[in-house]
Amino acid sequence: MHRPKPLRILVTGATGFVGRALSLRLARDGHQVLAWVRSPERARALLGAGPELVPAGDEAALNSALPSCDAVVHLAGENLFAGRWTSARKRRLVESRVGLTQRLLAALEACPARPRTLVAASAIGFYGDRGDEVLDEESARGEGFLADLCERWEASARGAARLGTRVCSLRIGIVLGAEGGALARMLLPFHLGLGGRLGSGRQWMSWIALDDLLEMIVRALHDPRWSGPVNATAPEPVTNADFTRALGHALGRPTCLPVPACALRLALGEAAGVLLGGQRVRPRRALELGLRFRHPVLASALQAQVQALPTLSIGAAREVPDVPYLRERRARFLLEQTTHIDAPLAQVFEFFSRAENLGAMTPPRLSFSIRTALPIGMRPGAQIEYRMSLGPLPMSWRTRIDLWEPGRRFVDCQLKGPYRAWYHEHSFAAHGDTTLMSDRVWYAPPWGPLGGLANVLFVAPQLRGIFGFRSQAIARRFGLAPRTPANGPNGTSGRPREAARVL
Repeated sequence: MHRPKPLRILVTGATGFVGRALSLRLARDGHQVLAWVRSPERARALLGAGPELVPAGDEAALNSALPSCDAVVHLAGENLFAGRWTSARKRRLVESRVGLTQRLLAALEACPARPRTLVAASAIGFYGDRGDEVLDEESARGEGFLADLCERWEASARGAARLGTRVCSLRIGIVLGAEGGALARMLLPFHLGLGGRLGSGRQWMSWIALDDLLEMIVRALHDPRWSGPVNATAPEPVTNADFTRALGHALGRPTCLPVPACALRLALGEAAGVLLGGQRVRPRRALELGLRFRHPVLASALQAQVQALPTLSIGAAREVPDVPYLRERRARFLLEQTTHIDAPLAQVFEFFSRAENLGAMTPPRLSFSIRTALPIGMRPGAQIEYRMSLGPLPMSWRTRIDLWEPGRRFVDCQLKGPYRAWYHEHSFAAHGDTTLMSDRVWYAPPWGPLGGLANVLFVAPQLRGIFGFRSQAIARRFGLAPRTPANGPNGTSGRPREAARVL
């Protein structure tokens, strides 16, 4: 398949929900990401070894980086729902979008050689609450604070056009991904059977699967026809009541506990209007430009995010390796997963053998960070210190490399951490120009005799979520190999059946 010419791309908001996924997706095509970040240490933990880091507080660093860039993807913006919309908070929301865009524009103006393309985030809040009216890029601006904010946000980005930079403003809808955005906040109450419609449930929700949004951004970077406002939503918006039923169905949970409008207004104030109102948005421009959505309907988008991976199994420990670690710490369970990666062995092994890349493969809710000085020399006996959180509980994790066979396999085992035993074998094998990667983890939960119950109620679900996120991150970074009869579920390769839904 033809790959576009590699670009140098400055990404703002790179450590956010969309930015992390985009950084992996761009690396898959050979592009170099430069991440404009407030905390380089945190960014390295989240993004891995690939991106170059440009400190946001260092104007000289930004001015030095921009002339070498071919494009900018501007995603930064403070969370709309992190608090009530007080006057002070509204000012912060405006500053994090309009102010930051103007700051970026000033740096572009000072550039001796400017990036050719700016892909800038906006939101469908531009249209305001319009009831059942079908909206596209030609529709007028709506009313309210969010509509005004989006108009000013887009106007600031358009300033780059007079400098000769092509500007595409993506009016982004509700982005569906299990580890971020609205869906991540909804999963726990829905899993517990506490989900329900918001208010009347008649308001429209214009949504988009995360991977379809990434594809839009990639198209906008390369195709000069992507210019001006483009609605980043799926072709089939749904009402909140329909969304609620679809999510409950995907999770196998009831959805009979509606959230009254008055309760939302009491909790969120003016911001509740975003949840109780809505927009029925059509991505007319993207469809005209030939974009084929991977998830055009809601059911497939939700299933791709919340259903268990069929290639991941967790059961009683068997075939336990006869090694000192597992003789001292008896493993009770075995996790197994095989992934067929669409990249050569040398490239895949190099990526997974760098401890710095663990963060890019780890769900953000774990707040993962490496405490050992980087880079780390990988060899038998090497120890690595991590820090992570399980819910509100921070914890330390120390691992030791017990086996190191470059290009073939390596093993890490937990010396300090939440498990009584954790022995993780990573195996790699070339399959033509692709790679078969197998993970086997022999482990024992904490709490002694109660470990079996803990595994059912907490540990195994957590591991499924962690390895599910990892599979999606691998798909974005490398792609998964196409399914063929030779490597299907009944073949010899252990081809993962999740490829069709996570690519």
